[in-house]
This record gives sequence, structure tokens and C-alpha cells, in this order.
Amino acid sequence: MFGHSVKLFDLFGFEIKIDASWLLIAALIVWSLSSGYFPDVLPGLGDGAYLGLALVAMLGLFASLILHELAHSLVARRYGLGIGGITLFLFGGVAELVDEPKSAASEFWIAVAGPAMSVALAALFALAALVVGAEGLLAVLFAYLASINLILALFNLVPAFPLDGGRVLRAWLWSRSGDMLEATRKASNAGAAFALGLMGLGLFSALSGGGIGGVWLVLIGFFVLNASRGTYQRLLMQDSLRGRRVAELMTADPWTASPDMTLAQIADGVMVPHAVSFVPLVERGVVVGYVDAQILRAVPRADWATRTAAEVMAPLDEACIVPPRMTAEAALARLAEGPHRKLIVAEGRQLRGILSLRDLMGHIAVVQALGRGPAPR
Repeated sequence: MFGHSVKLFDLFGFEIKIDASWLLIAALIVWSLSSGYFPDVLPGLGDGAYLGLALVAMLGLFASLILHELAHSLVARRYGLGIGGITLFLFGGVAELVDEPKSAASEFWIAVAGPAMSVALAALFALAALVVGAEGLLAVLFAYLASINLILALFNLVPAFPLDGGRVLRAWLWSRSGDMLEATRKASNAGAAFALGLMGLGLFSALSGGGIGGVWLVLIGFFVLNASRGTYQRLLMQDSLRGRRVAELMTADPWTASPDMTLAQIADGVMVPHAVSFVPLVERGVVVGYVDAQILRAVPRADWATRTAAEVMAPLDEACIVPPRMTAEAALARLAEGPHRKLIVAEGRQLRGILSLRDLMGHIAVVQALGRGPAPR
């Protein structure tokens, strides 16, 4: 999800990371607070004081978001789920769950932990504001942090997946039906409806002179829409692949070539006649590497007649070779995370087949066309 995140520190065993997009929202928060909010509620201070107060408030929000996501992460770990880390980005923060919850109860408690933390922080900051008095820098700062945490909790409790409230909705639907995927579909539809409404409201606001606020609502709505649909589609793919092994979905007995063949021989004798762009190289029954169209394009065509596959082949590594009994879900994750577009299926370096994303997507498309779940076996 995050291509430019940087690790800041570890907290309770979780990596706390910040995405480059967070810098934009942090700058907007500091600018709006120092130029608008704090001058209105605390008139008479200098620009430096407003800027310093805005920076402290931004850091307070930063800490509040981390604590919100930390609450999710701690409860998820309590239920045995893996957490990839906590990342702050343009639209707030996210605890990166490696696995989906295994029960409706765990989904519920993981979901409510974040808003519960935000409500607790709102109460704590409100109490601090009362303690220091009704006026002054600290009172205004604490009141702001109390209100922003309360807003954070209330917004996240909207029953629109993948917001926390949407996950609570999914937990409730899941507990009633016992079907996680169907519960996700309904919660995702609720999230899509909320997102479209938010985008419509933002567009109306922007066209009515609402300025950046309307644009911001459109962006948030777009993010919620993509996240809700993306989560459901990912679960739908996992459901379609459940119980399948690589050996069942791979292309068996693929076209191969020898490492001592020239690139011209491979291109004209294997790739073009058989319409394949990926060719494993086999020597004495053992797969030793592969060549593909990208590798050939990197070599001047005039040299194809003299250069051999052994000179330019991509060697095998653990990322591109998988056993036939690997689960289809694990293979899909390997293709999604790794640099390879195709995987070589082998047992002890004995070639068994090739698995591509097309193979997996074709199976998923057929299963979805026939109805949910793998075919009876």
C-alpha cells in the first residue's frame, strides 16, 4: 500500500512508519492551526507563538493516531494475527493486518479498540483542559486535542467498511450468517455508499465555494471507496483459491530451451511459434534459469544469432521457484509481492510447470462465474 514509508521507531514490537504523504497533511494542519484556528481562539499572540502551538498540536495528533492504531494492533496480536506495522499516511493511520480475523468476535474487538482509545484520549485531554483552567495556551491546546480525538472516534465509528464502524458492522453480519465473505460484501457496499455520498457532498461543497474542504471530502471518499472494494475483491480471490495447490493451476509441460541455444533460436523456434514469452532453460533434466521477452529486448537484435541463452539468462532464486504443493493463495502472494511475473514450478530442480498470474486469474474468473467456493472434488 505504501511505497515511500520510512520507519521511525519500534513500539511494543510494532514498527512505526510514516508515509511521505503524511508530510503534506502535517503541513496543512500546522498552516491551518497557526493561521486560522489558534489566532481566532487566542487573539493577541505573535506569529511565532501560533506556529509553535500549531506544531505541538500536530505532534499531539500524530501521537493520538499512533495510539489509536496501536490499540488495534495490540488486540489483533492478542488474537494471534500478524501485524506488518503501523503507518501514518495522507488520510490518517493504518495498522497493517497480515491476516484477516478468524472470527466475528475477534473482528469486533479489534475494530472497537481504536475508537475506544480515541474516546479515552479525548476524555483525558478534556480533563487536562479542566485542570489547567478555562483559558491559556495549555487549555486551548488540550481542548483542541480532546475535540480532534472525539471527531476521530466518531468518524471511525461510521458503519462504512473499511472504517472501524464498518468492521463492527461486518462482525455483526458475520455473527448472524456465519459467512465472512457475504458479510464483507454487505459491509463493503455500505462503505461504497458512504464514500459516494461523501464524494458527492465534497463536490457540491467545492462547487459552492467550500474550497479545500470540499476537495478533501472527495479525496477521503475516493480512498474509502477503493479500500472497501479492494478488501472485498481480495477476500473473493482468496475464497476462490482456497484448497487449491499450484500443481492444479499451473501450465504443465511448458515449452523449454537449452542454455546453449542462441537467442535467435529461442525467439524464432520457441517463443514465436508457440506464443510464449517466458522460457525455462533446462540442462540434463534440471532447470537452471530462464529467459523472457524482456531479457531478449535488452540485447541488440543483431547479436541474437551469436549470443546464447546461458550468457543472458536470469538465474533461479528462491523468489521465482515454487513447489507443486504450495497453496495457490501463497503463490498469489508471491507474485503480488515479488519482482517475478511468472513462477517456475519444480521439485528438486526438476521442472514441473509454470504458474502465471493469468493462470490464477483465469481460475478465479471461472469459479466466480459458476458461483462461490471451489468446485466439489
